[in-house]
Amino acid sequence: MLNENTKVPICLVIGASHAGVNFAFSLRKQGWTGSIIIFDKDPETPYHRPSLSKSYLTSADETNNNLLKSLESYEKENITLRLGVFVKKIDRINNTVITEDGAIHKYDKLVIATGARPLIPPIKGLDKATEVYTLRTAYDATTIRRKVKEDTNKRVLIIGGGYIGLEIAASLRKLGTSVTILERESRILARVTSPMMSQFFYDVHTLNGAQIHTNKNVSSITSINYTNTITCDDSTSYEAELIILGTGIIVNTELAKDAGVQIENGIKVNQACQTNDKDIYAIGDCTFHHNPHYNLFVRLESVQNAVDQAKIAAASICGKEVVYNSIPWFWSDQYDIKLQMVGLPFDCNETIIRNEEETTYKFSIWYFHNDELLAVDAINNAKAYVLGTKSIKEHLKINKTNLRDSSLKLNLANLILKK
Repeated sequence: MLNENTKVPICLVIGASHAGVNFAFSLRKQGWTGSIIIFDKDPETPYHRPSLSKSYLTSADETNNNLLKSLESYEKENITLRLGVFVKKIDRINNTVITEDGAIHKYDKLVIATGARPLIPPIKGLDKATEVYTLRTAYDATTIRRKVKEDTNKRVLIIGGGYIGLEIAASLRKLGTSVTILERESRILARVTSPMMSQFFYDVHTLNGAQIHTNKNVSSITSINYTNTITCDDSTSYEAELIILGTGIIVNTELAKDAGVQIENGIKVNQACQTNDKDIYAIGDCTFHHNPHYNLFVRLESVQNAVDQAKIAAASICGKEVVYNSIPWFWSDQYDIKLQMVGLPFDCNETIIRNEEETTYKFSIWYFHNDELLAVDAINNAKAYVLGTKSIKEHLKINKTNLRDSSLKLNLANLILKK
C-alpha cells in the first residue's frame, strides 16, 4: 500500500534485532515526528539475542521474559511492528520496499539492519543427518533446549570452536549433556584471540567435562537409526544424536546489493552510517564502516556496535552532524567465567599477561603495538576492562613494568606513565 498522499515523513526499518529496535526508539527521541515501521521475518516480539546461547538455553524462560522493549513501549512511542513479514526488494528509484506478499511501502528514509545468518558448511551428508541445528533465533534456542531436556542421554556434537560454539557447550554441560566440540583450526578461538586465551578456555571446558578436538575438519556425516556419525578428513569419527553448527555467519547483504547499495565485506557506510544512497542507512552486524581510532575499516558482530550505530544513524537522519567513533567491546559468558574484551588487537606486536594474585581465574591480557595499547581481554576482572577502556580511548601510555607486577594494585596511579 502506497503512502503517496500523506505529508507525514516515513522511516522504514528492515530488521528488528538490537540495531533496528534501538534505532527506532533513538529516532523518536531525536525528534522524528513521522511514521516509524519495523519489518522483520521473525514473528516473535523483538528480543535479546546474546543470551540465547547462554542463560536462555539453561532456563525455562520464553522470549516474553527476554524482550528488548515491551509491546507497550512501541505503542507509547508510536512505532509500528510488522513481524513475520519478509522484505524481498528495495526500489531506490521510487523509494519503496516490497514485501513477500506483494505490498508496496513508501519511505522517506530507509534503515537496513538485516544482520547475518548462520553459515551452513558444505559437508557431505549434512542434509540427511538427523537433528542438526544452528543457533540464531529464539526458535532455534527453544528447539535445542527442548530436544536436550526430553532426553538427557543425548550426545551433542558442536562443529566449530568459536565463541558461539563454546557458549552453547558451556550451557549444555550445565544441563549435564554430553558435549563434543570439533574445531578445524589448531586451537579454539584461533581467529579471534591469543593462544593463551585459547588454552585457558580449552582447559576450562575440559575441566567441566566437554571434549574438544582441534585440527578436525568434518568431511561427511551419515545417519542410521537417529545416530549421526561425523567423520573428519583425518579418518577419525564421532557419534552424536544431535549436531549444532557453530561454523560462522553469512552477512545478509543480498537485499542491499540487489538494490545497488555499495557492498564491501558488508554494507559500506560512512561516518554517519549512511550508504551511497542518501536516503538509505545501514546499522549493526551487516555494516562495514571506518573506525577513526584504529584508522581501518571493520565489520563488527556485537551488541555495542549495533546500539551505537543505531544512535548515530538516528541523529544523522534528524539533521545532526555525527561521527561514529566508538571503541568496540564484546563479552562472553561460559560457566562461571566472564570474558570482557575491549578494543581491536590488529597489528599487535607485544602482549602482556597480568595474573591477579587472589585466583587463577582472574587475569587480563593487554595487547600493544609498540607503546600503544590496542586492546584488553579481561577474565573475571572488570577493573582491568574499565581501565583498559579508558586507556585506549584517551591514548594513555601504560607503565608496562607496573602492569606486569601483580603485587601492585591495578589502578590509574600505578598503570599510567607520568609525563
